[in-house]
Amino acid sequence: MTESLLFGLSLFPYLGFLWCLWRAQAPRGILLGFGLTLLFVAITIPAGIVAQRFYGQTLANVDVLHGAAELWLTVANLTLVLGVRRALQHKIKNHTAEEL
Repeated sequence: MTESLLFGLSLFPYLGFLWCLWRAQAPRGILLGFGLTLLFVAITIPAGIVAQRFYGQTLANVDVLHGAAELWLTVANLTLVLGVRRALQHKIKNHTAEEL
């Protein structure tokens, strides 16, 4: 099994995971964060192709492309962290209000 085939097949469980989150009505920030992670993957693939074709290097060795791709991962992670934080704050606020 080739690396690219394995990578392609790995997207199906992740899409299933996103579908389950959506179906469970996960908070919007969490869904957006995981969705942006998928966008990071979609951006990284063409960036890797460009690095190979134009520079003859792997993506990790072409700083401008690698940095741009990693920026999306940073945005996705930040969105996810803020989404989880917001969901927890909402849960704590509602739990505290119920106790009063």
